[in-house]
Amino acid sequence: MTHHRFAYVEVDPSLGPASALPYMPITLIRGQQEMEALALVDSGATLNVLPYDLGLKLGAVWEEQTVPVRLSGNLADSEARALLLTGRTAELAPARLAFAWTRSNDVPVILGQVNFFMEFDVCFFRSRSVFEIRRRAMPQGE
Repeated sequence: MTHHRFAYVEVDPSLGPASALPYMPITLIRGQQEMEALALVDSGATLNVLPYDLGLKLGAVWEEQTVPVRLSGNLADSEARALLLTGRTAELAPARLAFAWTRSNDVPVILGQVNFFMEFDVCFFRSRSVFEIRRRAMPQGE
């Protein structure tokens, strides 16, 4: 089974390695539209989250998404709706990903427990500022 290693990204140069977070490049796909994004791989996040403008760039129409999603934490006051996309990264097989598409743009793309961590195994090596992901093993017939 193939895996891919990513380096943590320093988000504040003044803090150096202390500001490093597990971001990875991902291609998000909806129909014929594709967008490259840098996504935070967040094992503490319950849901995958997609900022509003990125959903629009992928051709999604807010009014057509009818499944409401309840967000918590800093995004508790932001309206969100379910949006299904395909995500592809590195040489790994693409996966269907369910996002809470929020009306906010003050959030990065977040890859959380539902359902990124259900589709990919992730191993963090914070002391080395790297993490690895691999596509989950597919049961026979799936």
